[in-house]
Amino acid sequence: MTRQRRILTPEHVPIVLVPAGVGSRFLALIVDFILLTGLTTVLAVALNLVLPRGIGAAAVTTLGFALTWGYHVYFETRRQGRTPGKRFAGLRVVDGRGLPITVEQSLLRNIVRALDFLPVFYGAGGLCTLLDRDRRRLGDILADTLVVRERASARDAATARAARLPAAHRPNALADPGTLRRIRHRLTLEERELLLDLCLRADRLGARARYDLMEEVGAHYRRKLEIDQPHLSAENLVRDLAALAFGAGAER
Repeated sequence: MTRQRRILTPEHVPIVLVPAGVGSRFLALIVDFILLTGLTTVLAVALNLVLPRGIGAAAVTTLGFALTWGYHVYFETRRQGRTPGKRFAGLRVVDGRGLPITVEQSLLRNIVRALDFLPVFYGAGGLCTLLDRDRRRLGDILADTLVVRERASARDAATARAARLPAAHRPNALADPGTLRRIRHRLTLEERELLLDLCLRADRLGARARYDLMEEVGAHYRRKLEIDQPHLSAENLVRDLAALAFGAGAER
């Protein structure tokens, strides 16, 4: 039976996360290991060719350390929790509440990777993953993170529901290249679904509750997506974002 973690957002929108299994996590690990080893080897050869032997060896050691730590932290915090290996295996790492992980969480889960690696090639991490109900290794437990499966079916279902959005009677104020690019790279699937659900359910809310909720969500995405349109109301901003997140201008 597939394990799931159900989370209720502050806006009372349920999100279902499906923890990744040991096999898919191992596949992602192998892909990342191959890529990281190949990149380190190529750069090490290049440094040894252009630098004196002693300096070259020190530079290679420093480079290997920086790449080993920076590779995972960069992709986990700047690429929606997906290293190339996780993307290949259809996985990503998220905060325990389903949110994008922070730099601090990424650093912690990757520092603890050294313990997960013991006694040989992720023996402790693999055992912990098998025993934990959410398939977390030690680093995930301490950092409160979760590796989840991306679900194409969820994206398809959300896209189908997006067709229920009422047609706008004005041009989309956010349909500019810069905002579209930020939507593609900064909005997770769960955030897109939240915006969509909020728009579809807004009419069921009282006027005051609807205004307050739209103001709060709109203010958050003004900051996150660097939207500088003070004359655009919060509700119109949220509706424009939802339309673009599932429209032709915002393919993933």
